[in-house]
Amino acid sequence: MPLFQWSKDYSVGVTTMDRHHQKLFDLLNKLHDAMMEGKAMAVVSGIIRELLDYTKYHFGEEEKLMEKIKYSGISEQKRAHQKFIASIEDYKAQADKGMAAFLSSGMSKFLTDWLKNHIGILDKKYQKDMNDNGMR
Repeated sequence: MPLFQWSKDYSVGVTTMDRHHQKLFDLLNKLHDAMMEGKAMAVVSGIIRELLDYTKYHFGEEEKLMEKIKYSGISEQKRAHQKFIASIEDYKAQADKGMAAFLSSGMSKFLTDWLKNHIGILDKKYQKDMNDNGMR
């Protein structure tokens, strides 16, 4: 069973961004499953790398859309994005060192909480502005 289910409640009203967010949910669930199944740290580390790479891609695309519409909350978004990337990079470094206990005890909760709050609160704030600028 997935750790974190996508639902319409997380929709930001922009199809491309919703698809990106769904992919982040999928990666989080893939990572959680691998950790719960006790898969080798090499597997977990690879999934974290995939999550990190996709997150960087997603944030870049999201920020481009915000710049395009001159979104007033872009600075807050960029700060949140940078902080999240730094956290994932820290988890990646721990995984590369084989610290499975550290990862399993906090990473899934951190990721779930962050995605719920970031998408459910911060990203929802740009919905009206993007929709008003023809992005759906």
